[in-house]
Amino acid sequence: MYAAVVRSFAEPPRYQQFPTPTVAGGHEVLVEVVAAGLHPRVRSAANGSHYTSKGELPMIPGIDGVGRTAEGELVYFVAPDDGVGTMAEYAVVDRRRSVVLPVGTDPVAVAAAMNPAMSSWIALRERVRFQPGGSVLILGATGNAGQLAVQVARQLGAGRVVGTGRDPERLELLAALGADEVVELSDTDGLAKAAADVDVVLDYLWGSPSEQVMPALLTARTDRAEPLTWVQIGSVAARELTLPSYLLRAAALTLVGSGQGSVSPADIVAELPELARLISSGTFTVNPRPRPLAEVEDAWSAVAAPGERVVLTV
Repeated sequence: MYAAVVRSFAEPPRYQQFPTPTVAGGHEVLVEVVAAGLHPRVRSAANGSHYTSKGELPMIPGIDGVGRTAEGELVYFVAPDDGVGTMAEYAVVDRRRSVVLPVGTDPVAVAAAMNPAMSSWIALRERVRFQPGGSVLILGATGNAGQLAVQVARQLGAGRVVGTGRDPERLELLAALGADEVVELSDTDGLAKAAADVDVVLDYLWGSPSEQVMPALLTARTDRAEPLTWVQIGSVAARELTLPSYLLRAAALTLVGSGQGSVSPADIVAELPELARLISSGTFTVNPRPRPLAEVEDAWSAVAAPGERVVLTV
């Protein structure tokens, strides 16, 4: 088969021939891949920087996708942890990590949205147990996952959603997606005022932005004994930060992470059907940018417009 093949962590994948994967277990089926999203998580795996990377080459990138079974079913699936990736003509699907999509579903939209939407969906459903009426601050709301986080929070019943980021053009998109207030990230005082009493922070940035926002937010709270759950999801700004110990004593702050390893595969899979249904029904605004798999090398370096997600199609 043809696939996107990574042979060096310092170079983008190339469109080359690669052995077709074979079915091993009773729950596995071979599908023709229809579409696979080029997510940041995929990029980090392909350059060896993701925390789950084992440094093994060659590899096929891609952590999820939409495929068609021999019986004609369209399925969204999450790739096996140790298997061949999804950016190929064929992929092995474990039925226990997949969901059948309704007839008429746009496979490119699902491939574009499921992974980034899952980051906030899993965080609010599995790591926080978010209650309708609660309030959410999204750090890094201008990214693709952050824009979907605004919509996910609203869909799950958030009474108030505050978004923040640096890109003015992307910030302008957030109100239409459901944000009640939008604040530029550098306006720490304005952000603290707008989001002082939120219940949950979804943090896609980490690093210095979180170092600045966290104490400002906690200091501005009306009642510091009211619980605030800070969910670390991404590290766009940096992988580390300095956390003063007093912040954990001066307020009812709980820090948790949400990602591969902090939520069991079974719990993640249990959330797939409802999220897939919402995406398939057009509930969320999704702007995929399809590119043929054969153009993977060029697509890898392409700059997506605000709100777009590159999707490789086969």
